[in-house]
Amino acid sequence: MIHRATRLALTGLLLAAAPITAALPQSGSRDWNQTFADTGKGHRMGNPAAPLQLIEFVSYTCPHCANFERQAEGALRLGYVGEGKVAVEVRHVIRNPVDLAAALVTECGPTHSFFANHRTMMLAHDQWMAKARAATPAQQARWGSGPVGQRMQAIANDLDFHELMAPRGLSVTQINTCLTNEARAEAIAEASRANSDEFGVQGTPSFVINNRLAPDVHSWDSLRPLLDRAQS
Repeated sequence: MIHRATRLALTGLLLAAAPITAALPQSGSRDWNQTFADTGKGHRMGNPAAPLQLIEFVSYTCPHCANFERQAEGALRLGYVGEGKVAVEVRHVIRNPVDLAAALVTECGPTHSFFANHRTMMLAHDQWMAKARAATPAQQARWGSGPVGQRMQAIANDLDFHELMAPRGLSVTQINTCLTNEARAEAIAEASRANSDEFGVQGTPSFVINNRLAPDVHSWDSLRPLLDRAQS
């Protein structure tokens, strides 16, 4: 079942892994997997002039998004992004406070670190979501009251985000600084709303190819044929 994305402004957030596998470039060619950019709306990997521009709309609490990452990441990098055929941009869909905390953590650090942080968060989805589902009333109360930064820290502490990201070289102090950046939290929440409005995103994961939403496409099995046909 595909989860529906909800409009979520910052003021409404009151509570209602392994490194990326490096693609091998062909002899004499550029490996576009090492080209990263913050687009202002999301994070892009690949050739900015690639003939196919793919946007992934993802929610960290969505199990289908985690499954997509497991199935598609290697194939996308090896068969499409590395050769400059496709550029991939990840944009956040914020459905709840946990999504926002996870997004703040994945964006912690330099731009070139985002995709590895993103993959780490997605690959560990089952573990930290099990903790989220088992949250006590007291924990949920901490997630839904007080200043935004305080709430984000409570979520990260309860779901062990600090331990998860430690192998990525992120210290507790760095992560807490990112979690308490309320201006960035507001920008992420607003970008989520604006992106969903722009493309009519109804569920996650969803995909936009060359500025057009791919209807009823929510998995690697359904996305891959579209990418192949668009290149033929």
